[in-house]
Amino acid sequence: MKTHRPHSDSLKQQEAHAGFFSGCLDILPMAVGAAPFGVIIGAMAIQAGLEPWEIVFMGAVVFAGAAQFIALDMWTSALLPGSVALAIIGTTLMVNLRHILMGAAAAPHIRGITPWVRYPYLYVMADETWAMTIRRARVNNDLGPAYLAGLALPFYLNWLVWSYVGTQIGDVINDPAVYGFDFVFTAVFVTLIFGFWKADRHLLPIIVSAMIALLAREVLPGTWYIFAGSVAGVLTAIITYREPSHE
Repeated sequence: MKTHRPHSDSLKQQEAHAGFFSGCLDILPMAVGAAPFGVIIGAMAIQAGLEPWEIVFMGAVVFAGAAQFIALDMWTSALLPGSVALAIIGTTLMVNLRHILMGAAAAPHIRGITPWVRYPYLYVMADETWAMTIRRARVNNDLGPAYLAGLALPFYLNWLVWSYVGTQIGDVINDPAVYGFDFVFTAVFVTLIFGFWKADRHLLPIIVSAMIALLAREVLPGTWYIFAGSVAGVLTAIITYREPSHE
């Protein structure tokens, strides 16, 4: 006699669809905010002499807006072509060192996620997707593979699409500041910071991170101030962390 399983498979599918949709919805404002920055990257690539497929390929493999921006800027302004590669590698490495801290912060929350989702997510993890992941974990502790996929996949594809769009209208955007595009990146990060503050009301790590970054920018060469600010913020959060009350 056959025993029919309850509709567990159907329920799991519904939960997966709901999780994916929730991830897409959470990352949508960040994707909209990143679109102009992607357009700028594409425009810069064309002005630097790259082909559209090259900047799209770069975005697909690197997927780091700040690093791509710096690399393109250094490429076009380099005086010694022979030293460009090493300079770009060193500078973008410093900029992206913060991902080590981001990965460490996310690790406890995604350790139980299937590797088929966890590793691709980490590969394309951006500041925006990381922030939404940490916020979700803090607010309702409801992280699943479908939710992570809903965060990462649309944001990843969004970046590639808008980078390509930028290559098609690159001749129009000679000065991003005219359109206010130069403030987009700043606005996105202000939004992320405000979201963190709303989640746990802890301002001290944000303040310390900003102060150390500003100070380091004056005394350290290159982009080390980004890493210094990140370390300062993380250490402050660790020192001042208190277990949430369950009363």
